[in-house]
Amino acid sequence: MTAREAHDAWWQHAVIYQIYPRSFQDATGDGIGDLAGVRQRLAHVRELGAEAVWICPFVRSPMRDFGYDVSDYCAVEPMFGTLADVDALLAQAHALGLRVIIDQVWNHTSDQHPWFQESRRDRHNDKADWYVWADAAPDGGPPNNWLATFGGSAWAFDDVRRQYYLHNFLVQQPDLNWYNPRVRQALMQVGRFWLDRGVDGFRLDVVNFLAHDRTLADNPRRPPDVPRPAGAAPKDPYFEYIHTGTVSRPETLDFLAEIRALMDEYPGTMTLGEISGAEDPLGTAAAFVSGRHRLHTAYNSALISPMPYSAGYLAQLIGTVLAQFADGFCCWTLGTHDFPRLKGRWYGHGRHEAVLEKRREEMLLALLLALPGSCCIYQGDELGLTQAQLSFDQLRDPYGIANHGSVESRDGCRTPMPWEADAPQGGFTTGTPWLPIPADHLALAVDRQSRDADSLLRTYRELIAWRRASPSLRTREIALIHAEEPVLVFVRGTGAQRLLCAFNLGPQPDGVQVGPGWRIAESPRHAAELRGDRLHLPGFGCAFLAPA
Repeated sequence: MTAREAHDAWWQHAVIYQIYPRSFQDATGDGIGDLAGVRQRLAHVRELGAEAVWICPFVRSPMRDFGYDVSDYCAVEPMFGTLADVDALLAQAHALGLRVIIDQVWNHTSDQHPWFQESRRDRHNDKADWYVWADAAPDGGPPNNWLATFGGSAWAFDDVRRQYYLHNFLVQQPDLNWYNPRVRQALMQVGRFWLDRGVDGFRLDVVNFLAHDRTLADNPRRPPDVPRPAGAAPKDPYFEYIHTGTVSRPETLDFLAEIRALMDEYPGTMTLGEISGAEDPLGTAAAFVSGRHRLHTAYNSALISPMPYSAGYLAQLIGTVLAQFADGFCCWTLGTHDFPRLKGRWYGHGRHEAVLEKRREEMLLALLLALPGSCCIYQGDELGLTQAQLSFDQLRDPYGIANHGSVESRDGCRTPMPWEADAPQGGFTTGTPWLPIPADHLALAVDRQSRDADSLLRTYRELIAWRRASPSLRTREIALIHAEEPVLVFVRGTGAQRLLCAFNLGPQPDGVQVGPGWRIAESPRHAAELRGDRLHLPGFGCAFLAPA
């Protein structure tokens, strides 16, 4: 690989920091985070050691789904700022050495988008076929049994056009018709608009929903012996069916080639695909990034488990990735703005004393950073924020409100960042925040942890810096080593730069035989000990060993 190729392939091993701008920093005092606020806090991301930021939607939107319902792809929603703010953010990020990835929501638009307003006018206008329209069933109801992920039928009747339109998400989010080449051309022009401004990549929202079954056949009901996909809520009615008609259709792979061709016109840019609702998230992600004519990388919910990990589960997961991603790259994450925070997912299975909880968080970060590929860190996870517990009247998430009692609202992981422990509203805003800041989050604020040499934030900074300085962790090579539960062991890299990575997934001390010729190269807070050929790990401890 040439120096230029290596430079352009930064996405293969980058640490990406996800920013949810509504909750990052408010620079205007209206209680909602904005682009100027993101600029104010970019130094935090740089100090953390991340190489890129992924910024959730800030384009024009009625905000029915907080920016994932786009009414103008090439304009900034005024509550977030202006195009000049985008340009200033890009310039500052690049000056700090940070790449910028922005969300692109190309599966659907807002029903307020001019494209949809024209499409719904009648059945013969210039954009009549830009969305997915269908006549009613013989009984006058929806064309088939497809369900929307946010609840209810995936079809809504339009009184103007006198047909149903497809919406895989909110009623106000009609699906674009990707089979229409003019739709694809229009979206590629949107991509060029942002790439020409200097954006370094796109996170493609629900990219495995782009295609639908054009025969409109019913989706089959899920058999009792077929488990729900990883990350699916056990009571979510959406997963009572297998969504063969709307999710991960094989036709989508052809569409990806057009997206990749666009990105290839801009060397050094990348695509990060979201795989959502798939029956086989890893297999789908692997297919979507296979070769040089699809996406660059994709993330999925494989590590966003509602149960604490076991060594056996992780070894099986790594083995699956090794087998399926032979010619593609995986992006790992422990959480995003769509899932309960890590502590929120695991606390129902028993708490441990504070020192063990903190060590577990350090161990999980070390594991995330040790896996081959890139990884995403969701804002606030570096502080150890807990899942916020909100009353129903405090909820703002349309998904959580519509499915209250069946799924957990996404608001619990979207509360504002606490920057200053003793400042009003944690230094996030001078006004009233759009979501309340939990009192226990203030003690975890950035300023307080920055001063504490033993804080989780300081551990994040140290381990990310160590990863960036470790050549073996920026390669694809990984080999699993047999170990007994609850210890997970694998080796990264080859030759003299190999690293043996060991993780104790249990709360009790444990160990593993590693053989001769190793020395401890890194251990968070020096919590592990090598005695002869045996590595001793405290509860939730980990260590990295280099050739002696």
